[in-house]
Amino acid sequence: MKKILFILLLISPYTAFCQTGTVRGKITAMLSNSPLGAASIVIVGTDKGTVTDSTGIYQLNNLKPGYYTLQVSLIGYRPKTLYDIQVTNAKISIADVSLDDDAQTLGEVKISAARFYKTLESPLSLRTIGSTEIKRNPGGNRDISKVIQSLPGVSSPVSFRNDIIIRGGAPNENRFYIDGVEIPNINHFATQGSSGGPVGLINVDFINEVDFYSGAFPANRGNALGSVFEFKQKDGPTDRTNATVTLGSSDLAASLAGPLGKKTTFISSYRYSYLQGLFKLIGLPFLPSYQDFQFKLKTKFNQKNELTILGLGAIDRFKLNFDAKKTELNQYTLANIPVNSQNNYTVGATYKHFRNNGYSLLVLSRDFLDNNAIKYQDNNEAGTKTLDYTSQETENKFRFENVSSTNGYRINFGAGAESAQYKTNTYNLLPFGSNIYTSNISFFKYSLFGQLSRAYLEDKLNLSFGIRVDANTFSDRMNDLSKTLSPRFSASYNLTDKLSVNFNTGIYYQLPAYTVLGYRDVNGIAANKNVSYISNKQLVLGLEYNTLKNTRFTIEGFYKFYKDYPLVRVLGDSIPLANLGADFGVVGNQQVVGSTKGRSYGVEFFAQQRLNKGFYGIISLTLFRSEFQDKKGEYVQSSWNNRYILSVTGGKVFKRNWEVGAKLRYTGGGPYTPYDISSSTLKSNYAIFPQGIPNWQQLNTQRLKDFYQLDVRVDKKYPFRKFTLNVYLDIQNLTYNQYQLQGYLVPDRDVNGNIQDATGDPSRFKSKILDNRGGNVLPTLGVIFEF
Repeated sequence: MKKILFILLLISPYTAFCQTGTVRGKITAMLSNSPLGAASIVIVGTDKGTVTDSTGIYQLNNLKPGYYTLQVSLIGYRPKTLYDIQVTNAKISIADVSLDDDAQTLGEVKISAARFYKTLESPLSLRTIGSTEIKRNPGGNRDISKVIQSLPGVSSPVSFRNDIIIRGGAPNENRFYIDGVEIPNINHFATQGSSGGPVGLINVDFINEVDFYSGAFPANRGNALGSVFEFKQKDGPTDRTNATVTLGSSDLAASLAGPLGKKTTFISSYRYSYLQGLFKLIGLPFLPSYQDFQFKLKTKFNQKNELTILGLGAIDRFKLNFDAKKTELNQYTLANIPVNSQNNYTVGATYKHFRNNGYSLLVLSRDFLDNNAIKYQDNNEAGTKTLDYTSQETENKFRFENVSSTNGYRINFGAGAESAQYKTNTYNLLPFGSNIYTSNISFFKYSLFGQLSRAYLEDKLNLSFGIRVDANTFSDRMNDLSKTLSPRFSASYNLTDKLSVNFNTGIYYQLPAYTVLGYRDVNGIAANKNVSYISNKQLVLGLEYNTLKNTRFTIEGFYKFYKDYPLVRVLGDSIPLANLGADFGVVGNQQVVGSTKGRSYGVEFFAQQRLNKGFYGIISLTLFRSEFQDKKGEYVQSSWNNRYILSVTGGKVFKRNWEVGAKLRYTGGGPYTPYDISSSTLKSNYAIFPQGIPNWQQLNTQRLKDFYQLDVRVDKKYPFRKFTLNVYLDIQNLTYNQYQLQGYLVPDRDVNGNIQDATGDPSRFKSKILDNRGGNVLPTLGVIFEF
């Protein structure tokens, strides 16, 4: 590694001279897609700028490689600022902009307009992350799910997984969209019935920006209680084909993008993991491998009509390494992890037709998940089979939206329809009652939505009201639109040019996972027919201070009240489903024995400095409490009640294309449930379930220690004549903090490795708690070629 860095440093003086780049783009009206001539584009902090021609095209030439901020303005439209536009000599940087109408400023240009754009529908609880921020995020390793952890209200389990936990909600409460197409899952090795996994699926090279809603969801987005992610992809270049090759610590990725004619562009990528070989080399007991693909085709038939076709998918495999060293930890892992295979894909098409005052959108998509797992006692195929699980989920979706502007009012309305199928063949031996059943369900989902928004008092007061209803044919209980009436209201008032007060309230609904709906009891009867949509009433109030110089500060208070959350039977007792979802396997395939209520409330502080004079940074602090009623109706802290989350991310861009960044995360210890020693040590139980059985009478009464982690990243870019080389060193957990997880309950063995009986009771074994800690230093040396 030292030799490689030395060579790169040696050649750096010869790569920097006479290298310049270009930014090109098109400025259009957001609603009509009409080109906007005479729009002003200024590079912030310099005297460089230009204006668009009659076709809306602009171009800025002779720019040194680096990052630039562009400000776009035109009379009658809301100004917009583009941050961190990366310029290289290897290819032209594309920065297209759509400007929103602003009837309040028809006679002037707002030179001092806020740099941070707010939507009428969601004036708070909305954060936007650019592709450059994702790529440079320390410890993120170009994984979007990890980057999200820098934002307020976002926590994750103390492990290597990517579960996204928003404001104390469960990880299954989130929804994801790519260019308007819903994506059920964004991680490899996904937990079925939830949303997490250890490795992100989306290629960051495709992403232009990500809108993250932690509340105030617009009416066209349903079936979410915790958050909504809108991934906005780049279009392929129109001038020439270019490629990117990324070599990281765990995988090799390649992207190709370019024109397919005068009207069509494409982006495509493929990634192959070599983790299996790496894990075997270092002696780990599990050997994961994954592959993924992603593509986007876009055809602009003319100025008023365009078609986008996109897709992504994954092939995941999980094997066991029986040659690993026979340590207690490795033996425990081998005894509990099944051999797993998982395949999933989503394909979708969006057709957009623009009019003079708005546009119509048609979205068609299909997604598919195939999940298989098998396990034997002690993972010995000659022994008893304890798990044989196969499952498939298929969804075919259609959505229509119409957006228009009339007399200052923004109107959005539409409808959705979806066919869903879930089938499983489940054989799972468990203490207190096994899961052995076959299920195949098909039903139809439908929805209606509308939203009306307007600015008043010369843009000082913004109001938006939306309503949505959802229903499905799974049961008579849920086939009633009146039971999911989902109103939502947002308001924002600008006290000054820099200070605003923002508000939102609404009722949101989410359908329980297919694993819940498809569960059958020992008699083959659909046992969960009486479940309802989960509801969540939210109230958010906040203040925002915008310095108008790339910096803003926000404070938000929130309250979330849950109702009709399933109470499920797990290992002989009943707990709220909201406490599950951050582990591998399947979540929700249990009998629902009732429903419960929950609440989460707190306050968030957020400060953001966009790139300015070489510095950038984000500071977020969330203080909150999350709790759900147990089977007795008493509020108990949930598994996600970390109480406080602090995240600090910052960096500096130096001369000669050097960049250094760091991220510190600090969270309160998560609650956990202690083991029921009596049930866990019973040999008949342990034979089919070789791990500790929780004592649900003490649900989440214990707490792990607080957790912190410091990540550091160093980037160096080399602008050659025909390509750009980016070398980065990303170090996770630089301080080697050993974080605590719940210990493993294992048999106490004698010096010969034999399990010892409990004193005076041969039906049980003598047990002990095996220390469970994580937190190794994880360095990654990566190389990215762009040409």
